[in-house]
Amino acid sequence: MSLTESYMLPLGTKAPDFKLLNPVGKKEQTLENLRGENGTLIVFMCNHCPYVIHLLDAIVEYSKEIKADGIATIGISSNDIKTYPQDSPKYMKELALEKEFNFPYLYDESQKTAHAYQAACTPDFYLFDKDLKLYYRGRFDKSRPKTDVEITGLDIREASTMMLEGRIFEKNQAPSMGCNIKWKAGNEPAVFTI
Repeated sequence: MSLTESYMLPLGTKAPDFKLLNPVGKKEQTLENLRGENGTLIVFMCNHCPYVIHLLDAIVEYSKEIKADGIATIGISSNDIKTYPQDSPKYMKELALEKEFNFPYLYDESQKTAHAYQAACTPDFYLFDKDLKLYYRGRFDKSRPKTDVEITGLDIREASTMMLEGRIFEKNQAPSMGCNIKWKAGNEPAVFTI
């Protein structure tokens, strides 16, 4: 595990489209088909990362809450399954069913989607407004594995509330932190410029 922070894609960036496999149902889905009426939360995640595991129940619960507000959640796993087979579509499906995800958990086999979003770690959170413009990117909250910091979702909750109210989120957006995305050999991104 290599502890990595978000690259912090510039605010206002239009969400790159994608067409990715959903292992549950074994069909490809697109951003356009999955986006929410009032916003879309995209979470780069995986099965094995302790930072994802630490937040997973809270992410699932939060996705249910914001769905009622017209914000869709989309999970994406981009890890190289040759080196991390526990992140393969078979196990993604098992996790989605076990945890009763109410959102699609998509497999980015080519890693092109992770590149397009400048995703760096798991989990990595991107909240887009109703026009698919980036409103917030960064952490869920301050909680991390093996700390006594309670999981509250404070950062992401403040962002989604303010976005729905049509307000500008003026607070400092702190980067997410977790395991680095497991890139295929030769597919590692160049240093992203912001």
